[in-house]
Amino acid sequence: MHVEFRECDFFDLWIWLEFSTVPSPMERQYIEEVFDSWFFLGKLGSFNAENLQVQETGLDISYLTYDDTAADNSMLSLMHNMGEIEFEGNWARCWFDLGTCDAIALDMLINAFKQLSKEYVSIERLIIGGQNDDWQTPASRQSAYADQN
Repeated sequence: MHVEFRECDFFDLWIWLEFSTVPSPMERQYIEEVFDSWFFLGKLGSFNAENLQVQETGLDISYLTYDDTAADNSMLSLMHNMGEIEFEGNWARCWFDLGTCDAIALDMLINAFKQLSKEYVSIERLIIGGQNDDWQTPASRQSAYADQN
């Protein structure tokens, strides 16, 4: 799976997947589950690079003293909105307002799709940001979702 970054606006971001073939209903469900799970974790503030205490400790985390105060004092890092996951031919796309979540969120999504592509759904490309000449998007989804909330 090739990963490609285009122009990225965290508050108005399209994420595209190109498949080898048109995905089956089961393959679509896998894609939807990855996006939905990723967004749910983001909505709960999981992608907060300011509070990576376990990661920064290293491999030996036995008896780690977790600093609740440091965790509570870190800046909020929340995703705001997610559009509908859409499929057309051998493409899928979804719009996100990543809010204040950190870029580590994108690393986690890339890792998930890389593994999914190896085991379940053949994904040719993951495109983060920008437009897709094969499937045009509205100028901005941010205003459309702001009107709904």
